[in-house]
Amino acid sequence: MIRADSLGSIAAFVQAVKSGNFSSAAQRLHLSRSAVGKAVARLEEQLGVPLFQRTTRSQKLTLEGELFYQRCLRILAELEGAEDDLAPGRPTPRGRLRLSMPVLLGRRCLAPILFELAERWPDLHIELSFNDRKVDLLEEGIDLAIRSGPLDDTPGLRSRRLGEDLMVVCAAPAWLARHGTPRTLDELARQPAVLYSRGVEGAGWVFEDPAGRMLEVRPPARILLDDLDAMLLATCRGLGVTRLPNWLVAPALREGQLVALSFAERARPIALQAVWADTRQLPVRVRLVLDTLIERLPPLLAAPGMAGPAPSPTP
Repeated sequence: MIRADSLGSIAAFVQAVKSGNFSSAAQRLHLSRSAVGKAVARLEEQLGVPLFQRTTRSQKLTLEGELFYQRCLRILAELEGAEDDLAPGRPTPRGRLRLSMPVLLGRRCLAPILFELAERWPDLHIELSFNDRKVDLLEEGIDLAIRSGPLDDTPGLRSRRLGEDLMVVCAAPAWLARHGTPRTLDELARQPAVLYSRGVEGAGWVFEDPAGRMLEVRPPARILLDDLDAMLLATCRGLGVTRLPNWLVAPALREGQLVALSFAERARPIALQAVWADTRQLPVRVRLVLDTLIERLPPLLAAPGMAGPAPSPTP
């Protein structure tokens, strides 16, 4: 049974998991390695189960250790949230906030908003991770993750919609001059394309017709990339038709480097959502970021007035 004075041992255990070993955890906690080891041993004795599988070269969590770790993260998050809410006067965001986000969306749209928050709140310490993979929030100690597309039904996580990526199907004028401008989805499906190799909708582009029905188009891949910036460059060089977020292609459309293609069906937007570990008390710093992104992000995604009318393709 866990005693009321075990909070220090719990903190040592959580840091040992996040750091990967007792030595790194000891450095972060300003303790000796033996002190961290003893704290974890006390927890194992109180719980009556081993939390780590230890070998001479490595250590990893047991099944019981993983379950206990996830519960500890929720408990510590609630304690941090309670501390923020009980601070004298108006609750202010403070402490470390770790966020994970898609690379290009993070650089272009999210980071500027978060930097403004860091300037406004000096006690808020922001740590950003830019990557396009699906991170494990609990395993990697992430407070908030921004994800594109449909979410998996993962236990222990909550989510909130931030907005949606408005998708634009486009091509360079030179490409359209050589291959013709597709007027229907059937014609689009025959155009060689610059495709994203890790698309949230697989290889297909999803459209919605006027009746609300979903239609999928799978153009043949001429260029396959896992970087949106590279896709934009390849498309501007006339290497195929593509589908990219409006916030990314708007300048190229405005300058005439690309032409937006229109169909009776509209390209289905891709939802952007924030995901975090389920806790009863959400820390002030997390609530601040969520509320700010909900307010500030949709106008950036829509980029009103940036694209303007697309120039007519060369016949």
